Amino acid sequence: MTRILFVFILMLGLPATTWSQVYRCDAGGETRFSDQPCGEDSEEIRIQDNRIGGSFGQNLPAAPEQSETGEEPEKSASPEAEGTCRFINSTDLRRYLVREQVVKGMTREHVRKAFGRPPETYPTPQETWVYQTKYYGNLYELTYVYFRDGCVEDVVYRKP
Repeated sequence: MTRILFVFILMLGLPATTWSQVYRCDAGGETRFSDQPCGEDSEEIRIQDNRIGGSFGQNLPAAPEQSETGEEPEKSASPEAEGTCRFINSTDLRRYLVREQVVKGMTREHVRKAFGRPPETYPTPQETWVYQTKYYGNLYELTYVYFRDGCVEDVVYRKP
């Protein structure tokens, strides 16, 4: 009984591990696809593996390069140009932008894509952009976006 069970489990795993070849044949102005070569002019077709998956590290920002002495390179004066804002993966970023949401770590460009051009900006004491939300022409809510070093540090929603 255990031998039959073993063979059954082995047969279940077999189709998942074997890949069949696909051949393309052009004969008489007609194109056919087959699992076997169908003539002298048959061409093997490579099918891409479209399985879902991947590694978690493929979307991470590049690590800072180190010099031969082992020291890290000096940072530029503009942190935004260096990309020091919190890393937000592309799927989450797309979701925030579609929902017109702003979260900590976004850049100025991300905020512009989510909320549009700011109607009011205040450069000091801390860079602040103020957005107005109106319903039926009446002011409903004020949104304050606070930046530090070119990145969103805080988002505050207030009633007028």
